[in-house]
Amino acid sequence: MATSTPHPAPAGGLRERKKQRTHDALIRAALELFTEQGYEATTVDEIAEAVDVSQRTFFRYFANKEDVTFAVQGMVEARFLDELSARPAAEAPLTALRHTVAVAWDGIGTAIASVIPVELYMRTYRMIESTPALVAVLLRRSAELEEQMARLVARREGLDVDADPRPRVLVAMFSGVMRAAGKVWSVGEDCSVDAIRELTMSYLDHIGPAIEGNWRTR
Repeated sequence: MATSTPHPAPAGGLRERKKQRTHDALIRAALELFTEQGYEATTVDEIAEAVDVSQRTFFRYFANKEDVTFAVQGMVEARFLDELSARPAAEAPLTALRHTVAVAWDGIGTAIASVIPVELYMRTYRMIESTPALVAVLLRRSAELEEQMARLVARREGLDVDADPRPRVLVAMFSGVMRAAGKVWSVGEDCSVDAIRELTMSYLDHIGPAIEGNWRTR
């Protein structure tokens, strides 16, 4: 009886899976070390050693420690932009942004867990907020994301973002609310996804009353 010749693996299949495992392992090792012993105190050599690869291998995947720190955050940001792009055209801009947050948080846990434990992601968020060098990076990234969001909102509404200030004003307000909620969450006792989702939605619910309402109790 003739034996069949095994079919070769799909081009790049096994190789790509191995590269993805190394990529994800480096992220997890880096974030574990950052949250345990501090961002500044952790070296690239330590991260590479934790995964049993060379420093050269680390730099094939990431430009530096900042790059690996925000790798999962970049994935979250991309997911948010995709969700915003997919919102129904008839939705008002703020409604679209609010629904995007709700939908994104509903599925973000699964997306994060495909790379690292969600609990580690939440710990990393807190670590970033308490590390001045990373806060500066976070603010820069936030400004870049806000510009992408403003242009997306403007495109949805058929506006010229450079001629009409409303998309940037709306996104600045929205992002400020998101940062305020994240700041409160980062010093709270409950570091779960559900906790930050609930807090974020509560803060978004207060945008209208904060802008239009009378704050005085007497």
